[in-house]
Formats: sequence, structure tokens, C-alpha cells
Amino acid sequence: MLTLSGNSLPEKPLLLIIDDDALICDTLSFSLSPLFEVITSHSRLHCLQLLRQLRKTPELALVDLGLPPVPHRPDEGFSLIADLLKVAPKIRIVVLSGQSDEGNARHARTLGAVDFVAKPCSPGDLQQVLTGALTFSMVDDVRHEGSSSLLGNSPAIQKLRLQLLQYSDLQFPVLIEGESGSGKEVIASSCLHYHTKRRERPFLAINCAAISPNLVEATLFGYARGAFTGAVTMKAGYFEDAADGTLFLDEIGELALDLQAKLLRVLENGEYQRVGETQKRFSRARIIAATNRDLRKEVKAGNFRSDLYHRLSVCSIVAPPLREMGEDRLVLLDHFRDLYAAQTQQRPFSFSEEATDLWCSYSFPGNVRELRNIIIRLTTRHSGQIVDTAALAAELDLPDEPQEVAASPPSGTDAATGDAIIAAAIHRLRQRVPFNLDRLLDATERGYIEAALKLAHGNVSQAARLLGMHRTTLYNRMESSAREQ
Repeated sequence: MLTLSGNSLPEKPLLLIIDDDALICDTLSFSLSPLFEVITSHSRLHCLQLLRQLRKTPELALVDLGLPPVPHRPDEGFSLIADLLKVAPKIRIVVLSGQSDEGNARHARTLGAVDFVAKPCSPGDLQQVLTGALTFSMVDDVRHEGSSSLLGNSPAIQKLRLQLLQYSDLQFPVLIEGESGSGKEVIASSCLHYHTKRRERPFLAINCAAISPNLVEATLFGYARGAFTGAVTMKAGYFEDAADGTLFLDEIGELALDLQAKLLRVLENGEYQRVGETQKRFSRARIIAATNRDLRKEVKAGNFRSDLYHRLSVCSIVAPPLREMGEDRLVLLDHFRDLYAAQTQQRPFSFSEEATDLWCSYSFPGNVRELRNIIIRLTTRHSGQIVDTAALAAELDLPDEPQEVAASPPSGTDAATGDAIIAAAIHRLRQRVPFNLDRLLDATERGYIEAALKLAHGNVSQAARLLGMHRTTLYNRMESSAREQ
């Protein structure tokens, strides 16, 4: 059920609060309603359903990590951060949680949260954090017109520039693949539209994950009056409104299979129909699609049509992750640091030599989105100061310190175990029974992950230490395993 607090004044920013404690939601709604229009939700699933029904995308979200069905663990909260940014990429997320160990805070920021506040927190402090996040939410990427204006000069960026020059004025669809936060929409708009002959024509973007599945067809193709309940008048869809410009389909991997077939028909001959009409219409728009999924794996799993994938990927581009961009990290640092300092009229911070080395060696698992959020926090907290390694490390999702293990000479146990594994493998392969090594390895990995989580009583940081891996890597493996199951 949707809950509004305070007077719904149009000038108030919209704040979405997600917490399974009704008393906390009511208290926060009352204390924050003078500054925000507040909507509350109690779970990840309810929140996403609610978000797709809203006519206005919230500017801010306040997220608790401990959500059902596992409120004693932060998993649902972490998943919600990723889901929110998938549905509403420009939303500013602040985490308010009692699960406030530093590992959780760092991982939440890596996923895209702009800040982390531990419970309990005074209403005044929370208002200040939210207002600060909203200030920076008005700062967007500078959209450089043309592939030659892409920031950086690493081999990865040079390769991207070359691809963009090759594809920019072609009529064929373009598929942009890349990790979350790698700037796929900026590539689509700035480089594949505004740098082409279509620059004076419409550029429309639709997020396939942000629309209720039963409304996607009507949104894309339009509808006739009376086509469904609530269709009181006819309406053109995105394909029609895009005319002979560009239509950007973000999160294309979220499109249902039946709609994939209709999209394929448009790509093949430009033909489509409004919902509730028999009249054929034709689209001249160029299609650019983007996804952070591996569509080849989705095709094999039966979640994405093979013919649509091959049609979309005639011209395929990979948005490079930040870890492959070398010293471009410093170019982006200078750009966003100056941008945010000018925007907020604060003095820019600087790095010590050691902090610069740390910045250049950090992998940025959250890509450019994470980099920007780090710079936002440093601008807020260290204006005009020299940031040392300790201050910078506090903002990064660095691996936990490895636990010291007493050194012991190698015994024959490891070798014996290896011999036993080889013997078992030879026996199984000689039997000529159906066998899949990937499934066996996946099952073994899941078993070790579940065992580590059990030994660590659900603490992911401790489980990652037991497994000898980075916390972010463990989260990614857990999410991948959950999707495959």
C-alpha cells in the first residue's frame, strides 16, 4: 500500500523509504515530511512493484539492508540497491541500517549507494545527509558530443572510439554490453546519436526494467482508445515518437520473450501495431540496446531469443570497465573533482602521493558510478584538504586483512587428496555416462560458499576470508549462483 506523508507539494523531492519496521517508516515519514514527499515500502519485491507504478521517479531512496525474507542478513538490501539503480539509474541511494559494520558500508557504497548511515540516527543528521545527496543528484555527466571527446586515452578507450567512429552513422542496430555503472547510456546518447546525422532528431530512452511487464508493449508501440482498462484515449508509443531519430532500449535483457518476438519484427522490417489496432505502422528509428547481462548465456538458458540477439549484435560494443582503463582513473578524477567543486562552490581536494598510488591500483568494481560517488563524498568531507591513504581507503571496498595462518610444512595429505580426485575423475570418465564439468564445479563452489556462510553465521565478510577471496567477488558469485538456480 502506498503511503504519502505531508503535503504533496510539487517542489518537494520524492523520497522512497524501504524498511520492514512499520514504526521506523512512520517515524521517518513524520520527521522528513517537511522537506520531502515520502513514500514507504516494506520489502524489495514491494518496492520494485511500487516503483514501476509511480508516475515520477524518486530522487532519493533510504534503504535498510536487513529486509525480508532474511532480515538478519544484508543480502536483500544489497540486491535492492542494484535493482533500484537498474530501474532508476539516476536515483540517489542512502543506506540507513543497523547492520553497520564497515564491510557492509563499503560494499553498499561500491554497489552505488552515495552514503551509509548507521542506526540509530537523529532526524537532523539524516536530513543533512539526504539534502547533501540531493545536491549532488543535480550534477549529471557532462555529455561530450562525439566519440573523440570521450575522457581518457587508454587502449580500452581508444578501441571504443574506433568502434564508435565505425558504427555512428550506420542504420544497423547497436548492442552495448558492459558492467553496471560503465556509462552505456552516455555512449548511446553522446556518441551514437549526437555525433551522427541524426543529432537534430529525437533521442528517446526507455528502461525495459523500469516498466511493469504488462505495460511494456503499450509503452513501446502505443495503444488505441479502449484497448485496455484506463486507455481513455489513443496514445503513440516510443517507436512512433522516436520518428527517424534514435530509440535507446536500456536493460534489453529484462524484456519478456513474447515482446522479444514483436521487437524482432520491428527490427527486421520496421513493422509494428498499436495495442488494440490492426493498422500496420512503420518505424524508421535506429535502435540502440544495452545490457549488463551476458546475452549469450541468456540465449543458452532460454531467456533471450537467439534470432533477436544476432539481429541486435550486428554492431556490438563493449563499454570497458574502469579496471581496464589504467591511468584514465586520474583523468576522470580531475574531471569530476573540478566539476563537483565548481557545482558546490567548494575548494577541490587533492591526494597525497601514496593516496594517488592507491587510487590508480584500485579496481573500482562499481565502475564510473562508484568513482563519481567516491569523489562526491571526498568533496563533501575533505574540501580543500590533502587526502591521505587512510582517508581514501575508508571510501574504498578493499579486501579485508588476511588472517594470519601458522606456517606448516607441506604434508603428503594434499598430494594424496589430489591423487584421489584424479582417480575418481578417471573412474567417472571411463563409465561414459553423461557428464558436465561446469555443473560439477558450480555445485562444488556452491557447497563451499554455503559451508563458509554457515561457519561464519551468515557474515559475508568472514565467509570471504575463510574462502580466501574478496567480499565483492563472493557477493558476485552468490548472486550468479542464485540466478542460475
